[in-house]
Amino acid sequence: MRCPYCGHAETQVKDSRPAEDAAAIRRRRFCPSCGARFTTFERVQLRDITIVKSDGQREPFEREKLSRSLRIAMRKRPFDEDRIERIINGIQRRLETEADAEVPSRRVGEIVMETLRDIDQVAYVRFASVYQNFNEAKDFQAFLGDLDKT
Repeated sequence: MRCPYCGHAETQVKDSRPAEDAAAIRRRRFCPSCGARFTTFERVQLRDITIVKSDGQREPFEREKLSRSLRIAMRKRPFDEDRIERIINGIQRRLETEADAEVPSRRVGEIVMETLRDIDQVAYVRFASVYQNFNEAKDFQAFLGDLDKT
């Protein structure tokens, strides 16, 4: 592992332990060249996922994009960092275990919506407002009306 501070090619692992409900390994590392300490995470990747956009463009799945959008939806909600990571891991596992290696972007949005609906309604509405492109207050009213029916 290359040191992110000085670029030295060899770093030492000082401590390893399971993280995120044993879905990842957290490693504390030390650089003998500059003395810096940093943390890395290793996750099992079941398969490469390709996201197919609505315009037909294909791009590799980026966990960071999923993480960023969920964190925006869940901002100032009563969730700790570990719970958010478990939610992200669950969504990623679901995508990896689906039948095809190519997943439509619409399907990713549906999975996130299903997950948030069961966890937190405020985060669900926040995500839906961006995902479904609400433009006016009546869009929110219609969505919230449908939410009350379920």
